[in-house]
Amino acid sequence: MSPRRSYDQYCSAARALDAVGDRWTLLIVRELLAGPRRYTDLHADLPGVSTDVLASRLKDMERDGLTTRRRMPPPGAVYVYELTGRGRALLPVLQALGEWGAPLLADRRATDAVRAHWFALPLLRSLEGLGEGLVQVCLDEGEFHVRLGDTDGPVYGEGPAPGEPDARLLLDTGTCAELGRGGLTVRDAIRDGRIVVQGEAPLAKSLRTP
Repeated sequence: MSPRRSYDQYCSAARALDAVGDRWTLLIVRELLAGPRRYTDLHADLPGVSTDVLASRLKDMERDGLTTRRRMPPPGAVYVYELTGRGRALLPVLQALGEWGAPLLADRRATDAVRAHWFALPLLRSLEGLGEGLVQVCLDEGEFHVRLGDTDGPVYGEGPAPGEPDARLLLDTGTCAELGRGGLTVRDAIRDGRIVVQGEAPLAKSLRTP
């Protein structure tokens, strides 16, 4: 394992960057906020990262107390990586960083990769204060789900919601990006028909209420 690189500054921001300032580290956190992931899954959803760099970052993150590695029970019997409590505490950091960077998404480049679940964290921020429950989100690129309210576990996940969601949101990628940039609110998007809300649970009914 390579020695830790450090700014050698007695400053909390510098110490934080010692741990998470390397390229790919925060994006690995973004992926693991969805819950335990296999190495192959991480590599698939981090296009552009080499296998050597990903392995090195995961070792560094485990050393720094951000992640753990464990073996799943049979029949899977594969190793997965997951965030520790300290790693999960980076959620507001990623959300703040995403909010700062949202205006840079105005133009999508031809070389840009995209995964549906990359919109989960900015959408989660847009839904704050609108209720609690499990929300399934359907975009052009695929589906993901988010958990509104206090949770000690994953705040989002790839694919359909496990079990019956409290609400389903149908919207296009452009609307989701605009929500992330702050140029549109969820309530306004629902009112204008840019988000279709499905479901009969209290959360879905509340979202449809003007």
